[in-house]
Order: sequence, then C-alpha cells, then structure tokens
Amino acid sequence: MVIRSKTLRLVILISTVLVTIIIAIQLIWLQKVYLYEEKQFNINVSKSIRSLYSDMELVNDATDNVQKVIDNVSPDVYLLKIDCDPNLEQLWINLKAELTDFDVYTDCRAAIYSNTENKYTTEEYIDLPDSYFPPENAKELTVYKRDYSYISLYFPHRGQYIIKQMIFWIASSGLLLLVLIGFGFSIFYLYRQKFFNETQKDFVNNFTHEFKTPLAVIKIASDVLQQNNIIEKPGRLKNYAGIINEQTSHLQAQVQRLLEIAYTDRSSLPLEKETFDADILLQEAINDLHPLVEQKNAVINTGFNSPGTIIKADKSYLRLCFINLIENAVKYSEAPVIQITTGKDANDFSITVKDNGIGIAKEHQKKIFDRFYRIKDGELHTSKGFGLGLNFVKKVVDTHNGKIEVQSEQGKGSSFTIKIPRN
Repeated sequence: MVIRSKTLRLVILISTVLVTIIIAIQLIWLQKVYLYEEKQFNINVSKSIRSLYSDMELVNDATDNVQKVIDNVSPDVYLLKIDCDPNLEQLWINLKAELTDFDVYTDCRAAIYSNTENKYTTEEYIDLPDSYFPPENAKELTVYKRDYSYISLYFPHRGQYIIKQMIFWIASSGLLLLVLIGFGFSIFYLYRQKFFNETQKDFVNNFTHEFKTPLAVIKIASDVLQQNNIIEKPGRLKNYAGIINEQTSHLQAQVQRLLEIAYTDRSSLPLEKETFDADILLQEAINDLHPLVEQKNAVINTGFNSPGTIIKADKSYLRLCFINLIENAVKYSEAPVIQITTGKDANDFSITVKDNGIGIAKEHQKKIFDRFYRIKDGELHTSKGFGLGLNFVKKVVDTHNGKIEVQSEQGKGSSFTIKIPRN
C-alpha cells in the first residue's frame, strides 16, 4: 500500500509531537535528578557538620540541637555557630575528614567569623579531590553579620559538582537526544524523498492524462474515416481529418512542453500566461470532443457571455480543464444532456458544466480531486480512468489561484464550477 503525502505528513506531525514530549520529559527528569542531587549534597554536608560537632567542642551546650546552630544562608554557604575558640589545625583536619567521609568531594573555603570584631579572623582552603582553582585566585568571602561567632563553609563550585554527579544522566539524555535528532532527520529525509517521488509521479501522470484525451479523439475520428461511406460525405471527411490534424498538432506541442519541463525542478505546474477570449477557448474544447459527443448522441447546450471574457491565463492548461469536465459529463451520462454556461465579474471568469449523469454521493465529493481516487461500488470501481483528471483540473485551477466547486446528487447529475482570476 502506497503511503500518501497526507498520511506521511500526519506521521511526521505525530513523530514531532512525540519527540517534543520525550525531550520535555527528559528535561523535567534532569531537573528532578538535579534537585535530588542538590538535596543529597545538603544532607551530606549536614551529616558532616553534625559529625564535626560530635568530634570537637564548638558549643557550650553539647545537648543543643545541631540544626539550631546551622544556618544555611544560601545553597552554597553554611554558618556553624561556635561559642569557643577551636584548635584551628585540628578543626581543618576534622572538617576535611568529615566531608570526605560523607562523600562531599568538592572544594570548600572555611573561615571563622568573630562577632566582636565583625569580620573573618582566619580562613582556610579545604583542598578536596574535586578542586577547581587555587585559593589565591578566589574572591573575598561575603561577611554575614550575626550576634554570635560562627564558622563559614562556602562551596564555590557546588553547582558544577552536582552536575558532575549527574554525568551519567546527562550523557544518557544527550545520547537519546542525538538518537531523536537522527530520527527526525531520517523522517525529514523520508518525507523529502517521498515528496520528490510524488512530484515525479505527478509529472508523469499529468502529462499521461494530457495525452489520453487527444489520442481518444484521434482514435474515434480515425474510426469514422475508415467507414465505407465516408468518401460520399466530403464535408464530414474534411471535418474529421481537420480534427486529427488539430489534435496531432496539440500533441506535438505538448511533447515539446514535456521536454522543456523535464529540465526544470518545479514541483507545481509551470504557467505560460497569455491573453485570450475564454469563451472562444471553451468552444474549441467542445469542438475537440465532437467525435465523442457524436458517438454518445450527447446534447450540449451553451450559454456564453456576450461579449466574451478576456482573461490572462495558461491557455493550454485551461483548455485541458474544459475538455476534462466536458468529457466526464459525456462519459458518465447514459443519454447526456449537458448545460455549459459562463459568467464574469470584476475579478473572475467562471464556467459551469452541468450534466444529467449518475451523480456523485456526498461522501465522495471531497475526495474526487485526490490523485488516483476512483469511486467504488463494493469492490468495483464505478468510475473509468485512473483517477487523474479531476486532480489535474484542481491543480491547474489552484495554480491560477482560482477555485473549483462541485454540486451533485447521486442519480441526478453533477455540476462543476470553475472560477479563474481574469488577470
């Protein structure tokens, strides 16, 4: 089963949404992991401080709750209340030991604040495995005024340390992101290739359909010319010979156009606009189908503008549109009676082709302009051809910035109206 462009676009849209959701979930997950690592860091630092209080007499009341003497003024600064002057050498040794014991490996700047002097009286750089810069390059510590003395613990690279702890999660998320990006590029490449393939198919299908009707007309005309009594009707002979000559010239022109377009990269129909009388072109299209009209004993009634409508459009493509609509009206009617009317206003030229044919059920009316779409009755196709004609008509109309409308009731005929800008 061939994947249609709309289906592929829907797949790409759904894939894009899913990739976006996955990336959003990954970001949320990384944020949660960061918050967890941040919380774990705080817990480990708090455990280290509790153990430090147990190792050394830093407060007079040893039974005091440790949490009451710890002030976490910012995520990377802890203030430890002290009531006495500790042995500094022992303090730094114990502090380093306690931090490493509880898996805190990022560097720390420790200082003792004297509430009587309102400043730091001493400072020490605790060199741990994850140190980032020499202490001589460090900025001056912030002084937090308190009515008691304290030990300040400042972790300058706390954020980097936490991110380093998350390296596995970051790496796995990055790998997933690369996979998703690769998947996105693959989907885009697939869509692009599909687009190119469909463009190529459109190109072949459109011109195949352009050739089909003239060849059918030539075949009918040639069958008429092979009749035994055709020589006795010189007027008819001349008429059908002229039709063959005209259709052959038209095919030659289209072959030349096909060769020209084959060297272009355009995905839409290239227009060659010229100024002409649309009603005259419509009459020529009717004349082109004369053999088919005669074969089906069709009746064509016309109601054209008076005077005609001068428009600027692609004459060749518009002629094919007229032929397609009239040919369909003839083919899908048992005893064809076709009404063709034209109209105009300040901006648009319009043509309506109304028939008394089999009609189109409402559920099919939005699909008849899709490529290869043919109406089915059970497992059988009730419409002839390859499902390209109306798609080609719509593409021509769309390329001219016009519009096409259909009104139909099953068993009561159809009415197609095309509106094309006059300029």
